[in-house]
Amino acid sequence: MTPKDLLKSSAFMLSMALIIALLTNVSGVFPSQTLTADVRSSLTVLFLAVMMTLSLSRYTFSNLSPVTHWRSVLRALLMGLIVSSLIPLAGYFLLKDTDFGREAAGLVFIAATPFAASVAPLSYILRGDMEHAARGTIYVYVASLVWIPFVVWLALGEEVDITQVVVAVVEIIGIPLIVSRFLTRFDLSRDFMSIFMNCCIFLLVWLSVGSTNFSSSTAQILAAFAVIAALRSFGLGSAIEVVERRAGLPWGQRVADILMASYKNKGIAIAMCVATMGPMAPYAMVAIATSIVVEICWVIFMDSVLFNRRRMERELAREAVSVDPE
Repeated sequence: MTPKDLLKSSAFMLSMALIIALLTNVSGVFPSQTLTADVRSSLTVLFLAVMMTLSLSRYTFSNLSPVTHWRSVLRALLMGLIVSSLIPLAGYFLLKDTDFGREAAGLVFIAATPFAASVAPLSYILRGDMEHAARGTIYVYVASLVWIPFVVWLALGEEVDITQVVVAVVEIIGIPLIVSRFLTRFDLSRDFMSIFMNCCIFLLVWLSVGSTNFSSSTAQILAAFAVIAALRSFGLGSAIEVVERRAGLPWGQRVADILMASYKNKGIAIAMCVATMGPMAPYAMVAIATSIVVEICWVIFMDSVLFNRRRMERELAREAVSVDPE
């Protein structure tokens, strides 16, 4: 594997980012005096806004009629916002009145965020319903302008300044949605997009996980966050796969639905947390950082087991036969 191949590999870059961030954290060498909370907040919002702008610029506003494609739009909103938030919200309400309430606040930001902007490209790679995934990305991210502040207000109330939340949402999603329209005409290679996005994600993970205050958390609460993250990714994704496969839904729809429901945009969760939680952010980041660890494992599992190429080819061949027995 060449260095370029490694930089293009999301699994490799996520794994390395996590390892280096944890080593930085445990060794106590994170430059917190230089990268203060305010600086980390500004850098996180900036990196994510640039990433979101480039990601959304790959999606056009064609073929988006909510009347013609109402089932697709409704399914995307249901999977990407409502279903995907139930488990982390349930975890927060179970833990909020315990000694770990401040750490549990991070679950709210995980619940509020939409699915990752890379769901459409992943759907394309995994032979999922690319058109549905791309359409769903636009509608879900537009809806997130209201959804994120609503969920944060519902769960955290006066613990955060809702005005700050709205401003952060506009910076992270609203402005990129507008600016991205001016970049749709430019042809950006897939290699460039992969390398640039992976490097930005690397920096985001290092900035957030490297500065997270794990020392205040016990093994029990870390285990609880890991279980919640596993239920939200492995549990929910596998459940959707079983239910939809038994219902006879095609491979393409199952791939898109599973990605939308189980693959959260952790960059938005990180940016929202550090931008709005102030001095409480390092504690709330514990839940998000733990979730990142589990989700890296989930991405590897999806790539190597759940959506592996041999299974993909077998199921697509079976569907082709059932459609055209000749």
